[in-house]
Amino acid sequence: MQASLSLLKTYFSPQWRRVLLLAALLLGTIALQLINPQIIRYVLDTAQANATTMMLALAAALFILFNVLQAGAGLALNYVGEDVSWMATNALRADLTRHCLRLDMGFHNSRTPGELIERIDGDVSQLAGFFSQLVLRVLFNGLLITGVVVLLWREDWRMGAAAAGYALLTVLVLQFMQPRNTRYTGAFRQAQAALNGFLEERLSGREDVRANGGEGYVLRGMALVQRTAYHAGVRMRRFGLVLFAVTHMLFVLATALGFGLGIYLFLNNQVTIGTVYLIVAYLAQLRDPLEQIRDQVSALQQSTASIQRVRELFALAPEEQPEEQAVTPLSSPPSSFPQSSFSQSSFPQSREGWGGVATGPLAVRFDQVTFRYARANDSVVANGLAEPALAPQPTVLQDLSFRLEPGQVLGLLGRTGSGKTTLTRLLFRLYNPAAGRILLGDQDIRNLSLSTLRRQIGMVTQEVQLFQATLRDNITLFNPNVDDEQILAVLRDLGLWQWYSAQPDGLETRLQASGAGLSAGEAQLLAFVRVFLKDPGLVILDEASSRLDPATETLLEQATDQLLTNRTGIVIAHRLRTVQRADAVLILEQGRIVEFGPRVALAANPASRFYQLLQTGLEETLA
Repeated sequence: MQASLSLLKTYFSPQWRRVLLLAALLLGTIALQLINPQIIRYVLDTAQANATTMMLALAAALFILFNVLQAGAGLALNYVGEDVSWMATNALRADLTRHCLRLDMGFHNSRTPGELIERIDGDVSQLAGFFSQLVLRVLFNGLLITGVVVLLWREDWRMGAAAAGYALLTVLVLQFMQPRNTRYTGAFRQAQAALNGFLEERLSGREDVRANGGEGYVLRGMALVQRTAYHAGVRMRRFGLVLFAVTHMLFVLATALGFGLGIYLFLNNQVTIGTVYLIVAYLAQLRDPLEQIRDQVSALQQSTASIQRVRELFALAPEEQPEEQAVTPLSSPPSSFPQSSFSQSSFPQSREGWGGVATGPLAVRFDQVTFRYARANDSVVANGLAEPALAPQPTVLQDLSFRLEPGQVLGLLGRTGSGKTTLTRLLFRLYNPAAGRILLGDQDIRNLSLSTLRRQIGMVTQEVQLFQATLRDNITLFNPNVDDEQILAVLRDLGLWQWYSAQPDGLETRLQASGAGLSAGEAQLLAFVRVFLKDPGLVILDEASSRLDPATETLLEQATDQLLTNRTGIVIAHRLRTVQRADAVLILEQGRIVEFGPRVALAANPASRFYQLLQTGLEETLA
């Protein structure tokens, strides 16, 4: 309950004006609902006392008016409640997404995309009902029950005591059964997350699965995951039926007691016929809120489980998290309501004065760096939720030490699995070294904020991620601060103007998801444009190992020359032509440096490994 209240405080406080309007509508609706039976009682009692037709007509008009007002207030209450709910959950969804993007790659490697989608979207969507319906219904029905009990007590203390006892007993039963329902619901949602992750992973590899005859294996695995989800769902729903039966029996007993007491009071001339109707009407009003509370208990437990999972996700933190990257916890409300995960303030205008790192070409130094990945083993289950346990893997990089001077280009060579890609990931702090340190511009990268560090480094990979968005958004990565003229100038400089001119809508041309319709070379050229606009001091280029058509390869060569001009560069090279532009060469083998030195000197030394690679053929040897 404390977690729920903390969540409400965090994401409702920025909307306090709407929340006040919601409270006013809530109180107004309750008051109108309690007034209407009083009007009917007045009509019945005054009619029995031979009241005038005018008085009865006036009472009927008031009854109709209050019913219309009650319907209007109820409509406004639902509208404002949904509005507040979706603004709060959108903010929570943005905070969760931002938090996950800041976590280490070890976190992402141990979880499937489907599981993260279930956490960020599935759990938060479940909370949308918590914000809008559950909170409103619990508050509304709680206040309505209180009002009914008070008014019944005002009529006769025995009737009020019976109503209060029934309501209290029902609440105690629900409270007693809540923890077990929370466990069942948490297990069910975790099973759903596992099912979503399984489907996402297998569907994304459907071509390989079909090509290698793996359909049977996938179907067997899916049957096992579905069976787990099915049994978890059965346990959750079975317990919900038990809860329904218990609370319904309590209502039947309370209704029988209320009717018996009402008949007894009427036969003893202690209440009027209007009061008897009032008792019957208020009993009916007491029934509906308690039934709604009963029906919402299951949803409340799902929301409680979702809140618990959200808090556990927020509790995860990178190995070393700069202060400016800290995510506001649920227990501390944000100072301002988040508008977007990609606010304009998150995009830099220039690189000047970033974190004390000099602009221009940057020196790179590895000082006895050792690194090993962590792998996911059997899951550890806590509070009904499974979290991967991590165990160390064998060392990937061992005691690396080298220095690259500002403006130099390093050719990084090695067989597949030698640690080349891992080395570049360490520079971005996607992972942190197990030992040693990495310096950029003579600054330890652990002393730089992640945003500062990553703005200083540009990277072009073999596989370029493109989005189903406009050409402009794909180039700028949705940064609205980049001027169109600046983009067009870079396209001209890279020799892409002819390709750009063929696009039907210019920068507003919409690209297909994953860059469908573009060749690998064109996608990589767009990545070059991204880096040019970023203007980093260090460029990392993972050269395409696949063969390109001559025209595209020429454009890539020209773009590479321009990209490395007046910048420090690290090129993961696969071809001799690329290595020849390097000032220094570093050869990795099984995570260790086997050779490092000036390219010209190594190429002229028959005893060097690099000389032998040139003689045997670089492409064939490093394949």
